[in-house]
Amino acid sequence: MKKLKTDVAIIGAGTAGMLAYRTVKAAGASAVLIEGGPYGTTCARVGCMPSKLLIAAAEAAHSAASASAFGVHIDGTLRIDGTQVMDRVKRERDRFVGFVLDSVDNMPDCDKVRGYARFISDTLLRVDDHTEIQASRVIIATGSTPVVPEPYRALGDRVIVNDDVFAWDDLPRRVMVAGAGVIGMEIGQALARLGVEVRLINRSDSLGGLTDPIVRASALAAFQSELDLHLNSRILDVQRIGDEVEIRYQVDGQDAVTERFDYLLVATGRRPNVDALDLHNTSAILDDKGMPQYDAQTLQLGSAPIFIAGDVDGVLPLLHEASDDGRIAGQNAAAYPHIVPGKRRAPLAIVFTDPQLAAVGIRFKDLPPQGVVFGEVDFADQGRSRVMLKNYGKLRVYASQENGRLLGAEIAGPAAEHIAHLLAWAVQQEMTINAMLDMPFYHPVIEEGLRTALRHAAQELLKSKLEYVRVEEQCVNNA
Repeated sequence: MKKLKTDVAIIGAGTAGMLAYRTVKAAGASAVLIEGGPYGTTCARVGCMPSKLLIAAAEAAHSAASASAFGVHIDGTLRIDGTQVMDRVKRERDRFVGFVLDSVDNMPDCDKVRGYARFISDTLLRVDDHTEIQASRVIIATGSTPVVPEPYRALGDRVIVNDDVFAWDDLPRRVMVAGAGVIGMEIGQALARLGVEVRLINRSDSLGGLTDPIVRASALAAFQSELDLHLNSRILDVQRIGDEVEIRYQVDGQDAVTERFDYLLVATGRRPNVDALDLHNTSAILDDKGMPQYDAQTLQLGSAPIFIAGDVDGVLPLLHEASDDGRIAGQNAAAYPHIVPGKRRAPLAIVFTDPQLAAVGIRFKDLPPQGVVFGEVDFADQGRSRVMLKNYGKLRVYASQENGRLLGAEIAGPAAEHIAHLLAWAVQQEMTINAMLDMPFYHPVIEEGLRTALRHAAQELLKSKLEYVRVEEQCVNNA
């Protein structure tokens, strides 16, 4: 058994783990990075980048298919070559992964240990059966894994998760997508636009992570205009028939329907990778699912010299959040026991569907019950959006009635990825609605739709202020 000693041991070489490693090393502490799976990060291998490559192909196909609305006609039949689509997705994906591998290769070999780590105690790790690591502090950055419900596992390779899509050599004919969250919506719409017959269902009425019912309704209408999408629906039974999946499902309480598909793509959530860590051997307090309790500001597990970072914390599986987690955990592990709350950026989440979806700052569901005013724009008649034939969806901004400060927003619409960044910057800078309206808006751009929503919010703020003055005057008169 090989024995190593280090200041900080980092379990997992994904986005959070690699950032934690660099942060610890920059602080002058020694570090060991432990990885049992392939190097390359979830984002580069099977997440952000390959999914956007698939979406880019889908957007090209959709633009060509819908060009006639502009008076542009393509002679003959639009042909989508699935093998060429997937070849480019994998080639470019491998290029992005290569950048990550180069970064790993540049790390000293003595700082890398291959294998799966488990805790013997708070500060002692065993990696497979070949290495023991005595670490003064440990960072858990083991990521998460897509959940496949037990009844579906008998389908073998006919049940897939998003990881499997990017191993295809060609596009299939028919796919059932279970789950209308971020992954289900992005991949489901992309496949449909690439000529795959897609049926997309979700057990609840949730859609792409949106919590504002007005924004969600506008998104649903836009999606259902082109997608076979059903909410409040469920799979009743599945069985494998040769190389197909026979699925019996029910849509919104109607009679059950049975159909066959090439694949069942399960996109119903992810599970933190903590089961194999033997956390019961540590002083961490675990819940009934084996998840450790930790301080969301410092990322420390109780008073133990253990920190958690990235998707494994089960909160926000987003690359920029994982990066921030890695930085915070790395700083605190290096400085332990002198730890401090980490600096967080304004919350920002984007879904790369069409319409794009986004949430910034405080989401609708988390707003206080009183003291909030709303501003709204419907992109149906927004100038530039209509010019581009992308005039669908809504944007709603939320502001504090007390001081006019922007609290957050939810969006379904064109260019949401760009508008969301402007809003996130404004939230982080604690800007007021009026201060945002003082910023420049060019013409004609989709961002003018944001100005419309801000103007609406400013009017609502003025109304609330006038109402407050009226009530005060009435109280004085009554006295």
